[in-house]
Amino acid sequence: MSTLLRWLTWVGQGIGIGVANVIPGVSGGTMALIFGIYERLISLLSDVVRSGLKLLRFDLSGFWTDIRSLDLPFLFWLAVGVVLAPLLGAAVIPGALETWPEESRSLFFGLILGTLPIPWLRIRKHDARNVIVLLVAAAISFLLVGIPPLDPGQPGLVAVFFSAALAICAMILPGVSGAFILLILGMYAPIFEAIDARDPAVVGVFILGAGIGLGSFAVFLKWLLERAHDLTMAALVGLMAGSLRSLWPWLAEDRSLLLPDGSDAIGWIVLLGLGGLAVSAFMTWLEVRRKSGGEA
Repeated sequence: MSTLLRWLTWVGQGIGIGVANVIPGVSGGTMALIFGIYERLISLLSDVVRSGLKLLRFDLSGFWTDIRSLDLPFLFWLAVGVVLAPLLGAAVIPGALETWPEESRSLFFGLILGTLPIPWLRIRKHDARNVIVLLVAAAISFLLVGIPPLDPGQPGLVAVFFSAALAICAMILPGVSGAFILLILGMYAPIFEAIDARDPAVVGVFILGAGIGLGSFAVFLKWLLERAHDLTMAALVGLMAGSLRSLWPWLAEDRSLLLPDGSDAIGWIVLLGLGGLAVSAFMTWLEVRRKSGGEA
């Protein structure tokens, strides 16, 4: 693969991650898992954090040695894609979800469902233990995304810090978006109102919490993937599968599941879901062929 094509691929993957972050029930981690770059990204983020700690200890020699060994072009072009995502249509998705909620959720449900085998294929041993871990993680994710939002109130800075840390951790986990965690905690509206008002205290504490949460969680995830790769991947696939609850087309205000009634355009909604499933199933088929060809 040429250097330019490699960069464009990373930008495209970043765009996918950026778009995913605005879809309820989908996170950037979900897309990274589908693209097959999840472990690489977590490892790189962990290494960046460890390098940063050396800088804080004024170990400049060790810091520059580490930085030169990191795959920073990959991280840079991925970040470019994430930043470009809103400019290329990610900002349209929330409006579509509000105008056509059932149709939009059905499409995304099919897209995510059809790609579940892709991260599952990255597990080396598909034994009973990994299946049990997947099912438990799926059950936890299923219950979590069904929690109704709390009343907002006026959060203090300590609550803002820990909400940011939790939200950023969710963002790199498949299945639950960071925005959804803020919504559950009742922090979504207050924090974004503070951002719009350019409140320096709230914005600063939020960035601090997000940075510390991302760094510490990336280190922890890398440790898990190195010591229990298959179990960790099985849990991640389970989280991704359980979160499909939040993309069920018919949801009540309290996020409980509903069945369609006579007023719904059921045929059109189902057709969109099947269309999304067909597209993602084709992607999965291509990945299976690529993996089989690589192992041959």
